[in-house]
Amino acid sequence: MKHIRLSISVLVVLALVMVLGSCAKPPDAEKQAAQSAMDAAISAGADKYATDSLEAARKIWNTAEFQMKEEKYEEAKKSYIDATVAFNKVSMEAGEKAAADQANASLATVEKLWKNVEATAKKMGKKLKDKEAWTADTKAISEGLGKAKEMIATNPWQAKAKLDELKTLVDKWENAFKEMATAPTKPKPAKKGKKVILRSSEQ
Repeated sequence: MKHIRLSISVLVVLALVMVLGSCAKPPDAEKQAAQSAMDAAISAGADKYATDSLEAARKIWNTAEFQMKEEKYEEAKKSYIDATVAFNKVSMEAGEKAAADQANASLATVEKLWKNVEATAKKMGKKLKDKEAWTADTKAISEGLGKAKEMIATNPWQAKAKLDELKTLVDKWENAFKEMATAPTKPKPAKKGKKVILRSSEQ
């Protein structure tokens, strides 16, 4: 009797394992999330800015794909979740480096424009009417460029926004000096000539 009961118990356990195994479903949602995260990382420039991190994330993805083929769905689900986290980190890394590149390019552009404007200001100093505004903006631009350089390493997005503001200010003065250069000069008043009074001869 004991052997029969033991055999029945074993059969019940095996049946439960088979039932539970057959109920497991492929983690399609987790796979889709990982795929979307991978696509986003590539779109963010991971191939250029985060190659090592991208390769590591792809290894996790490949592991999940292998587990799916082996129908190890629970393990695959965890691997897809890990892959999603890894690809999201890759996107952040690539995005930050891409933003730093853009900020450095903007910095070079603004510095070049500002150098030209300063040179123009020296040539046209006498024509400059609002010297107080020029002095204030000169200080703001010089200090702003220094702060932007510091921010690129820690917060390239904020640095780029700051440089966009400075470029607007530089463009304002560039246009102002162009208008001064093309403005017509006031003609000098004509000298008054001596009037010649002709007197009639006496008869």
